[in-house]
Parts: sequence; C-alpha cells; structure tokens
Amino acid sequence: MLVPALILTACSGSGGREPEAGGDGGGQVAGTDRITVALITHAAPGDTFWDIVRKGAEEASEKDNVELQYLSDPEGGRQAQLIEQAVQQGVDGIAVTLAKPDAVASALEQAQAAGIPVVSLNAGEDRSAELGAFTHFGSNERLAGEAVGQRLAADGYTHPICVIQEQGHVGLENRCAGVQAQVPATEILYVTGTDMTQVESTVTAKLQTTDAADVVIGLGAPYTLTILNAVATSGSDAKVASFDLNAELAERIVNGEVIFTVDQQPWMQGYGAVDALWQNTRGGFQIGGGQPVLTGPTIIDSTNAGQVAVFAEDGIR
Repeated sequence: MLVPALILTACSGSGGREPEAGGDGGGQVAGTDRITVALITHAAPGDTFWDIVRKGAEEASEKDNVELQYLSDPEGGRQAQLIEQAVQQGVDGIAVTLAKPDAVASALEQAQAAGIPVVSLNAGEDRSAELGAFTHFGSNERLAGEAVGQRLAADGYTHPICVIQEQGHVGLENRCAGVQAQVPATEILYVTGTDMTQVESTVTAKLQTTDAADVVIGLGAPYTLTILNAVATSGSDAKVASFDLNAELAERIVNGEVIFTVDQQPWMQGYGAVDALWQNTRGGFQIGGGQPVLTGPTIIDSTNAGQVAVFAEDGIR
C-alpha cells in the first residue's frame, strides 16, 4: 500500500507560471518545458543536514523550471514505496539516496523499466551505477572516514569512539570503517538517532566505562552537538570530532569545543542532482561520465571554520 502523496509530497518551484526572471540567484528561469523531479531521501525528522540538501535542490529547481517533489522516509521499505509512487505518477526524473540500497533496488528497476532517468546522491555511491543511476553526487564515505582517521592519528589520538546513529546505513558504516582502517583501536557505538535522549545517555554510559577513549566522533551535526553534552555529563576528557556541518557546529569549531568536522557539501548534492536530471532531459547529457561527482570530503577546523560559519548561517553549508 502506497503512502498517500498528499501527506508526504512537498512541492517547490514556480507552480504553473511561465518562465520568468527570478530564483535566489537573480537570473533567468530556463525556457525549457517544465518537468517534474522527485527527490526521495532517507532523511530522519529533525536532522538539519537534509534542510541544506533540500535548499540546494530547490534553488536548482527554480533556475531550471522544475516542479520539485521532496519526499523522505528513513525506513528503507517505505523509501522504496515513495519511489514506486513517483514512477506511477510519471515523473520526469528521480533523485534518490541509497542508504539502504537493497531495500530500494526493486523500486529502481521499475523506474528503469518506465524510462525515468535516475541520479543518486549522498549515500550508496558504490552501488549507484548498478542500481541504474547515471551519476552520483556525494562524498566517498570510506575515503572520508580514512581522512578523519589520518587526521586523528597525526594529532596523536589512539582510541576513538565512532557513534553510528542508524545501524545498517552503508554510508555511516563506511565512515567508521575508514576511521578504523587508520586507527585500529577505534570502537563502534550504535545509538538510536531518532531519540536524542537515548543518544546522549548511551554515549555518557560508554564514556563512564571506557577510560581509554580520547575522542568521540559524531556522524552528523545534531548528533555531535548531543555528544558534546554527553562528554560534559560523563566527566570525560575525550575530545569531539564530527562529520557534516550546520551553523551551530561551525560555531562550536570556532570556539574550540569541536576539533574539526568533515564537510560533504550537502547543498551541492541537492543542487547537482536536480540540475543533472534537467540537463539529461533537455539534451541527454550525463554529467560525470558514469563516475560519481565528489562533493567532499573537506576538513573544516579552526583555520577555516569562521569563514564557513558565514555560509552556514545562510543555510547553504
């Protein structure tokens, strides 16, 4: 049974009006025929990361004369239902995250059979082509994790705790695996990302029983901010590092509470995915030449966090 479209579909763009000057960039809206693109993510409620992805997608939609349908569900089976729904509606393109690629594989086969072009973003770059996407926008999560591990090792950290907020999410698992490849003593700690109280209590309990821990790594800005509270509550001397970014986390890096984060530039992921589908529709273009388009990793630390914080306040970093 499909999830009702009226409840989960949020549209952006210029409605049914004719192309005209406008958009956040102040330029001209494309004069091409209006198309509909479904952006279907595994976003969990309250995760500010996805607000940035969506903002990028909306700006591309405004420029490209695209009707954007934004839909999300963190559960793989329900995300697959949303893909099937978009196929049945006859959208002109689908942009999808592949956090749980096996769960959405059958639905993406339906998109291929219907001749609907697909791009992936954010998660699942190693399965993207296999599942029918002509390109992927995101960071190589294994390489991003290795970059974090290399930075921690160079700074003398030997016993990280890598906190995964969604067990089975391939991107998150790859991040921690990358850290572990560089710092073998890295411990993995699973928490329930939809319950911040549980995240804080689980990390607090772990730190109270693990004296060796010298740094805790959050895999998303809201989780890292909660981890900061857990470190303070536990009385641990462990430092905190992160993946991803929002305005508050940028400020915490500026003031030294977080040592660094790895940014994957989510605004660019949303913008690039929608724009690539428009380019494909207007001219058969396939950006990336069959390879992922990397939007990260980029290290944000005390040397550049102040500059990045300005953009984060605008919701584009």
